[in-house]
Amino acid sequence: MRFNISTALVAIVVVLVVTSLSLFTVDQRQNAIVFRLGEIVSVKTAPGLFFKAPLLDNVRYFDSRILTLDAEEAQKFVTSENKPVLVDSFVKWRIVDVKQYYVSVQGDEGLARVRLTQAVNGSLREEFGKRTIHEVVSGEREKIMDLMRERADQIAREIGVQVLDVRLKRVDFTPEISESVYGRMQAERKRVANELRSTGFAEAEKIRADADKQRQVVIAQAYRDAQRLKGDGDAKASAIYARAFERNPEFYAFYRSLEAYRQSFKNKGDLLILEPNSEFFKYLKNPAGRAK
Repeated sequence: MRFNISTALVAIVVVLVVTSLSLFTVDQRQNAIVFRLGEIVSVKTAPGLFFKAPLLDNVRYFDSRILTLDAEEAQKFVTSENKPVLVDSFVKWRIVDVKQYYVSVQGDEGLARVRLTQAVNGSLREEFGKRTIHEVVSGEREKIMDLMRERADQIAREIGVQVLDVRLKRVDFTPEISESVYGRMQAERKRVANELRSTGFAEAEKIRADADKQRQVVIAQAYRDAQRLKGDGDAKASAIYARAFERNPEFYAFYRSLEAYRQSFKNKGDLLILEPNSEFFKYLKNPAGRAK
């Protein structure tokens, strides 16, 4: 009885081991190749559970998702103007023929990336060599990317790979060209700045000249008006003096003498040398104005 139970358990274990060695699964993210003694016997591209010959067959899986090939550093290319530019790009690709992929690159993703990089760089070198810097930077950038994708895809099909997209992330001048371009830009900005300064200086001089002209005109007009007002005032003062003289000549003479005294002795340092019997002192000696 014990022998039968042991035999059954051993048989069950053997069956389980054989079954586990005979089954394998493929999920939706993978493709699989079944090898028998090193030869390809089948390719599994649909997800599911599959059988294989135990101990004779082995399975190798390959990623069927979209992969990205991103250059580690920008590559240098030369335009039709013989100007070097630095190009940074990336490629979207996936395996579409897993058997051809294995036969061409032994299923080595690194080798596939090298082949794709060579294909893309070759297309870039050819397309950039036909175009100017302006065209590759902005003018025909979309067209270049479409052509590169088509050509790279044609080459990639030979290794069982499909190129879905090729994009140029950045197109820059080399440091030498950049310095030259920046130098020209700086010189142009300086020229424009100097031109603006010259124009501003000329406008400023024009404004100053116009302001000086208006100032002179205003001063002349003010002087004219002042002289006219002064003349009118002098005329009125003379008329008042004349009328006062006509009414009382003696008082007028007395008033004028007082004005003369005040103006002559206005400051302490004023000095006036006259004869004692001078007419200038007649009102000091005799307020009535008559000499003694």
